[in-house]
Amino acid sequence: MLPHTWDEARALAYALPEALPAHPVPLAEAMGRILLGDLQALNPMPHYASSAMDGWAVAGSPPWIFAQEGRRLVAGQAIPIVTGGLIPAGAKAVLRSESGQVKNDDDGLPVLVLGPESRPGEPKNGQHIRPVAQEAALAEVLIKSGTTLNPAHISLAALGGSDELHVLGKPMVKLVLTGDEVIASGIPEPGAVRDAFSPLLPAVVTLLGGQVVGLERANDTLESVLAALEESPDNPADVLITTGATGNSSADFLRRAIAAMGGTIHINSIAMRPGHPTLLAELPDGRFLVGLPGNPLAAVVALLSVAAPLLAKLGSAPMPDTFEVPCGTPIKEFQGPTRLMPYRLVYGLASPCAHTDSAMMRGLAAADGIMVVPPHGAKMGETLTAFALPWK
Repeated sequence: MLPHTWDEARALAYALPEALPAHPVPLAEAMGRILLGDLQALNPMPHYASSAMDGWAVAGSPPWIFAQEGRRLVAGQAIPIVTGGLIPAGAKAVLRSESGQVKNDDDGLPVLVLGPESRPGEPKNGQHIRPVAQEAALAEVLIKSGTTLNPAHISLAALGGSDELHVLGKPMVKLVLTGDEVIASGIPEPGAVRDAFSPLLPAVVTLLGGQVVGLERANDTLESVLAALEESPDNPADVLITTGATGNSSADFLRRAIAAMGGTIHINSIAMRPGHPTLLAELPDGRFLVGLPGNPLAAVVALLSVAAPLLAKLGSAPMPDTFEVPCGTPIKEFQGPTRLMPYRLVYGLASPCAHTDSAMMRGLAAADGIMVVPPHGAKMGETLTAFALPWK
């Protein structure tokens, strides 16, 4: 199978899957999801007339005598009330606590009168009362379809009477990290390498619209790789993203594992550097598998080239954008693959970063984006395709 071009690989990764179906989720799980359908208020907001102040609900003009709780107020009566309290029947206004004082009348009974800090005309009819449906009427649209939900939206939905929200599908992702030489902490001995992926991939997958539901390490054996790729009933995934083992050496078992599981390889490799041995496969149970190379920069380039469009389509999002940048320095011809080069913008021109070997991350950490350089290279000032880093 011939390698796909970079453009072909991106297009195929977006074309292969169907968007995941929409479904309801509890409010606690709705953060960052995309709402499908307008959300309407299931009750008026507020659904009862309430006090906006601590003080007294009053009817008529002062002085006011105190009514029995639970009874309808008539002119000249009052009852204590707190902020958010139910306005009793017959009340015409709320007198704030700063504006009233309780005194005894000639018979020694307590009455409510205006205090020295009251304002002229206070309380006016309806003052400090939050009427029913002041914020929203029953069935009024609170949140428009297509909104990416934030904490304020979720709170608004709760106040509107909803317990769950209908949202677009979000791809669930399991990460499988291979490599017997990888250590999780400390300084590696010669021949060993530090794990660059567990701090990196969950965050980037989240930025790309996926949700990581598992991370598993596999040894460099076929049995271990097969076990790691098995579907988990507790955390089912739509997409598997693996690192390493995509080559053809004696320690690379991913292709054999895909074949053993009856999977179909749609992308066998991509004519790009770094990231040439990138895989995209589909397993018989419907899960997609993105095989990233084992070097960190190569893996990120592959992730943004193949996994990004795949996750976008599954999540009903458009194809990730590309844009154009002017090349800031002559780039020599390189026969064969397209080069994906991290760049920095210097005076508006895209200049390749240093430290961009496939095993390095220093250049990417300083980059503003990645530019796509064709095999024939580029002249200074020539326009090149580029794409953004999801964390920028």
